[in-house]
Amino acid sequence: MVVFLFGIAKDIVGKSELDLSAFERKLNSVEELICFMNDSYPEFSKLSSLAVAVNGEYASNGVLLDSNDEIALIPPVSGG
Repeated sequence: MVVFLFGIAKDIVGKSELDLSAFERKLNSVEELICFMNDSYPEFSKLSSLAVAVNGEYASNGVLLDSNDEIALIPPVSGG
């Protein structure tokens, strides 16, 4: 499972991509992934919102994850 990070999410983690395939605990859903990110990177919990895309499609917390999924974490964007 590969997680791509954008914007402030990338800044919080310190890189643009996380490979979670070697992670010993399987993350079964988008909700579990968000909890993992909040636990591993406490600044994540301060984001006002976060869009999640699984294999190119926006996903809600209940979407189930597979080890081959590509996930994008997309924080809110501001600007003009």
